[in-house]
Amino acid sequence: MPIQLNHTIVNVRDKRASADFLTELFGLPPARPFAHFLSVDLANQVTLDFCDADDDPEPQHYAFLLSDEEFDAIFARLQASGIDYWADPGRGLKGRINHHFGGRGVYFEEPGGHFLEIITRPYA
Repeated sequence: MPIQLNHTIVNVRDKRASADFLTELFGLPPARPFAHFLSVDLANQVTLDFCDADDDPEPQHYAFLLSDEEFDAIFARLQASGIDYWADPGRGLKGRINHHFGGRGVYFEEPGGHFLEIITRPYA
């Protein structure tokens, strides 16, 4: 079997808020409890296990590769929510998307302080 990422722990301020944010924005099934985690299953058999951190967690970056149709749906929900978004990780191009590698991409922050990215083309 080739080596694959199976799951990762995402330390956040409030696991319920972060898991609900992701599942609602991405149109995923609700997070399921596992031990002291809330697990969110992604389509490629990777699970994000949200965990309440004892202190403010260091912000991390998570990028999600989507189809054009998924991007349209998620981006529409993002805009409707009023959440700020940027075309760049430096947060200099607010309210815009990028077109790297012939696709589309956008960055935004989730309630736990992590910086998320949705893209329609993988980085070369």
